Amino acid sequence: MVFLLDYLHARDCRFKQNERAQRIRDLTQCHGPFTKTDKDVINKPIKELVAGIRDGTYKPTDVLRTYGKVAVKAQEKTNCITEVMVSEAESWLEHGGINLAGPLAGIPVSLKDSIEVGGFDTTVGYSSFINKHKKPLNEDGAMVRLLKDAGCVPYVKTNLPTTLLSFECSNDVWGRTTNPHNSDYSPGGSTGGEAALLALGGRIGVGSDVAGSVRVPAHFSGIYSLRCSTGRWPKLGVQTSMPGQEGVPSVFSPMARTLDDLTYFTHGIMSMKPWTYDPSVHRLAWDAERVNEIKTKKLRVGVLMSDGVVDPAPACLRALATVSDAMRASGHEVVQIDENNEPPSPYEGLVVGSQLLNADGCQMFSSFFRTGETNDPGAAQMRFLMNLPRPFKYIYYLWVKYVRRDNTWAGLVRDWHPKSAFENWKLVARREAYRVKWFEWWNKVNFDVLITVPNATPAVPHGAMKDAVSSCGYTFLFNILDYTSGVMPVTHVDMSLDTLDCNPQSNNGVAQGAYKHYDGKVMHGLPVGVQVVGRRLDEETVLTAMERIEEALEHKYQPIDVEEGV
Repeated sequence: MVFLLDYLHARDCRFKQNERAQRIRDLTQCHGPFTKTDKDVINKPIKELVAGIRDGTYKPTDVLRTYGKVAVKAQEKTNCITEVMVSEAESWLEHGGINLAGPLAGIPVSLKDSIEVGGFDTTVGYSSFINKHKKPLNEDGAMVRLLKDAGCVPYVKTNLPTTLLSFECSNDVWGRTTNPHNSDYSPGGSTGGEAALLALGGRIGVGSDVAGSVRVPAHFSGIYSLRCSTGRWPKLGVQTSMPGQEGVPSVFSPMARTLDDLTYFTHGIMSMKPWTYDPSVHRLAWDAERVNEIKTKKLRVGVLMSDGVVDPAPACLRALATVSDAMRASGHEVVQIDENNEPPSPYEGLVVGSQLLNADGCQMFSSFFRTGETNDPGAAQMRFLMNLPRPFKYIYYLWVKYVRRDNTWAGLVRDWHPKSAFENWKLVARREAYRVKWFEWWNKVNFDVLITVPNATPAVPHGAMKDAVSSCGYTFLFNILDYTSGVMPVTHVDMSLDTLDCNPQSNNGVAQGAYKHYDGKVMHGLPVGVQVVGRRLDEETVLTAMERIEEALEHKYQPIDVEEGV
């Protein structure tokens, strides 16, 4: 029986990979070098491209084929694509399935594999989701209906890690996606395929984020992303590895190759009244007055240098210092956070959030695995500790705390076990009290935005999440608080500036895991970003502050040249 189940898993994975390969071969007009028109389309801001489609300068089908060509080349380099929908997208354009009067008329959009598109599987990297209910879904989910009504043209779906709980990007169904800058490294996760495609010339995309899953890929791959607050972006019409998990809600959010496109895309979708597509979305229109205010005022910017759990690596600190210096030189008030104005403990947020996220004992994401299916190394580590019998876990906790003298790791593993409903309710109450502490702190310091690193290190090598799975605090913190936050690329790792002589916080197990794979020489050339944080439901402030930062930076980040990258 076990042999048969192994065979069925391998057979279904092989089927999906062969199907993808055939679909790519059939795109005869999407192979070959980029033409001058292709490059013009790829480099033109969305706003101008929409205008060109409306006045007839560009045909939507030609734009779609250009991005089909981008996807084919990106797939060859990084294995970032799952479902290929270009042929169907041509039919949608031909037969009126796309609203070309919408604010994003004719703009191709790529989607994380977890988003439901009629006629295609939504595997989420699990072979058990292949041909679910005997056939792919026949109807678009609410999010895709909204995108099509806005004029967007879904053309590919992109890869993710099994479980969606990783900064890596690999599963048995679709294989491993690599970083477009260095194939030995991860593009980030869980929206890693999306980041790889956008870095290599893709336009705009949609991903999801429960602990940094659109922000860390932006940092690892050198693109832009925005983590919206819950209720600002729709979430209907998706599959997930953890249905019912609401302790730290996952949010779907936009990603893009440029900041201009990220802002235009976000504004365009919010102008479509997304609350009419999804009852979880707040009736909250785009706030143009807030945008104008942030565009013209002197900003008060807080700088969080460390979360007190894992100090940032030299490359990440250098990016943060570059932004701080540029904003200060541009006349903004830049305030470094220290013991005189420190926020509520980020470590407390990590403890509470990690237990809420896995309150089910890792049962839900594990329930979808088939015999022989490979787990993500970080998720596998979490599940191993969760399933460790409590007496052994308590002995391990005592050893970590009193022998290793590592209070940080000990505090995380002490209560790492499934929660009863009563225990879960107490954790939610603790989360809410923690949010109030931050709310009162922000009122006191009165920052327009906060800047910090998106992760303690740049991209991790494949397999490294086994060690680094718990070092997600810089992004996870703002999921727990539900604060709007964006990531923008600033620089690249420089082997002459960013080497590290020793592992800081050497008695801290979380920091040890994060730094185990940091090597400034080997990482040379990998992107490094910063995270810009606003308060809850403050997307306009965050996007506009990111624009002010770009204006202040003397040297703009240089993305991968499309022709050189592929």
